[in-house]
Amino acid sequence: MLAARPEDAIASAALASFVLTLRLPRVLLGLLVGAGLAVSGALMQGLFRNPLADPGLVGVSSGAGLAAAATIVLGDRLLAGTAMKLPFALLPFGAFCGGLISTLALYLIATRQGRTSVATMLLAGVALGALSGALTGLLAYLSGDRQLRDLTFWSLGSLGGASWTKLSAVAPIVLPLLLAMPLLARGLNGLMLGEAEAWHLGLPVQRIKALAILLVALAVGASVASAGVIGFVGIVVPHLIRLVIGPDHRLLLPLAALGGATLLVGADIAARLDVAPAELPLGIVTAAIGAPFFLWLLLRRATTLDV
Repeated sequence: MLAARPEDAIASAALASFVLTLRLPRVLLGLLVGAGLAVSGALMQGLFRNPLADPGLVGVSSGAGLAAAATIVLGDRLLAGTAMKLPFALLPFGAFCGGLISTLALYLIATRQGRTSVATMLLAGVALGALSGALTGLLAYLSGDRQLRDLTFWSLGSLGGASWTKLSAVAPIVLPLLLAMPLLARGLNGLMLGEAEAWHLGLPVQRIKALAILLVALAVGASVASAGVIGFVGIVVPHLIRLVIGPDHRLLLPLAALGGATLLVGADIAARLDVAPAELPLGIVTAAIGAPFFLWLLLRRATTLDV
């Protein structure tokens, strides 16, 4: 029997270190982010009773992106002329706070006399998203070359910065949310009949809406904070699953989590292999998948309405 060569042992140790340090946290982060975005999309579609709804409509992603842009540009300028560098942990923290602040503002705008108007929330989300986009564009205009590069990569999304440290910060937020979201299944099924009908069924409609909004804000805020802005996962996955199994949220929510996790990890693999040894931003891959599907969905709905 041949003895193992020292160089083989070194290669095996290097491979194990590569998998444990880089690949495994990247896959786990992709699973968490994909599941969080997809379940958030399913919640939003159930809340708005519209399959075209998406977590981005409530302005969470835009608010988180604005806070991240402000952290990159303003933080870098405040530290200019000093030997200090902008702490990397400050960026996801700022994005997470931005998502929460935008959701709180949206909730306050849409709530009157203890009742939250879903229609007002949708319109206010579009307005807040446009405002956040304008302010992000202003920050990009004021940024330098290095800051503009950081902003571009952040806005396009990537799992390239995955680490055990980042995963340990995201998992305690997303995992409990994924466990709590199915608890809303019965309430979302009731809301499909209308708010008045759900109230007559004895469902706490206002509490369901507030909890759904809070869960979406936390899940999307944590996802954007850890991986940047990644679009279309929240609209593609829930709608595809709904076409197969129907609108029952008891099955839709857990299957959306599984489908979102699978889609995002698959998209990340494609982003790394398509232009190897370089890497495409993850948001480009998800947009290439989601945009044609979104257009097909719009045409399908328009044809159905015409008939």
